[in-house]
Amino acid sequence: MTLRPPAMLVRFARRLPEPLTSLPFVLGLDAARRLSWLTPPSELEGRRFSITVEDLGLRACFGCRQGAFHRLSGQTPELELRANVADFLALIRGTADADTLFFQRRLKIAGDTELGLIVKNWLDAASRPAWLERWQSR
Repeated sequence: MTLRPPAMLVRFARRLPEPLTSLPFVLGLDAARRLSWLTPPSELEGRRFSITVEDLGLRACFGCRQGAFHRLSGQTPELELRANVADFLALIRGTADADTLFFQRRLKIAGDTELGLIVKNWLDAASRPAWLERWQSR
């Protein structure tokens, strides 16, 4: 069974402007970086990304500068990752890898293909914090 967000949440999320959806996402990414749960590789320095949660209609645009994540303001992302919330959660939890989701057409990657490969390898190799590994088994 596929996880589907409630219709009311989808209607609300689709009305949010992109800067408003990017800010909490970037704050979360940077909190994970500060807690050493997520360390961006040097190849991400100065690069620009967007993540779109298709079933929610949410888009977050961000970049990496000086090893930290920042919201993009008026800049075009070089790489876009698109998937449904359940597939992004599977990636985060480590229950699915990016290759599998990509070949099943559940993860869409557009833009700079070399950057996409760097991000994919980084996500696949990133260790998950202990609390996330416990969540994975549920």
